[in-house]
Amino acid sequence: MPQLKESQFQKDHVLELNQAIDSGSLYQVRQMIKTLPTAGIAHLLESSPPKTRRVLWQLIDKDSEGEVIQYLHEDLQNDILSELNAEEVAQLTEGLEDDDLADILQQLPQQLATQVLQAMDQQDRQRVETILSYDEDTAGGLMSLDTITVRRNHTVELVLRYLRRHDSIPEMTDNILVVNREDEFLGILPLREILVSDPNTSVRDVMHSEVEAIPVDMEATQVAQLFEQHDWVSAPVIGHDGKLLGRITIDDVVDVIRDSSEHSLMSMAGLDEEDDTFAPALKTARRRALWLGVNLFTAVLASLVIFLFQDT
Repeated sequence: MPQLKESQFQKDHVLELNQAIDSGSLYQVRQMIKTLPTAGIAHLLESSPPKTRRVLWQLIDKDSEGEVIQYLHEDLQNDILSELNAEEVAQLTEGLEDDDLADILQQLPQQLATQVLQAMDQQDRQRVETILSYDEDTAGGLMSLDTITVRRNHTVELVLRYLRRHDSIPEMTDNILVVNREDEFLGILPLREILVSDPNTSVRDVMHSEVEAIPVDMEATQVAQLFEQHDWVSAPVIGHDGKLLGRITIDDVVDVIRDSSEHSLMSMAGLDEEDDTFAPALKTARRRALWLGVNLFTAVLASLVIFLFQDT
């Protein structure tokens, strides 16, 4: 769907929802919300006035709340989560990828974030704390700890049996990561190689060893550039000792690119990318005062120059 049509569709949906809310047709609103993907629900929340947002949030299915919250900008995330206690936040975000959960916790007040971590089970807490130990604008802050690893002395048949034992595999898994006994990264085993190789073939014979791994402290913008250059779907992340720490997937990189683009565009308008469209005018004006002042000065200066030289 072209962007213009999508935008108009979203505007129509917001208008339709507001009309249904004003008329008290909450059942109709709930049914309309159910037809939308989680990203679409998040867009509706951000496109609606604060009063409408509160009504919409109460009508979202509990099973979808965690998925919706991760698509919201930080200010709106905080507005919603700050009204919940730690146990409720932990329950709401249960099932999210560890890197997505870490992103959310980084935006919460320190006390609430600590309480949420304490409310989680030990294994999940340790995974999230590992990601939180890295700067959010580095590869470590982007990575997920969900990986599937094998040894190079395994056979393809053994790898297949290993994969079949899993109820599911991590999202966007295009490669199996190959490590040694010390968890040092050795290369990747593409899924396509597993499918077309003889079952008795050794992993070392079909793996790709000449693969660039991402250092855990690499800046997020550099990571995004590598993904663009190589058309990666995922990439391994390693520590200074060469040991595998996790992996980064394209969806996280797209977020980096999008946030960078939004920041540039909003800065040109003297706005912050997290500014609320429905914030009070006085509050918005105060935030933009310097930018507006500079623009006013340059406009007056340009007019003066034109006036002085209009007869020459």
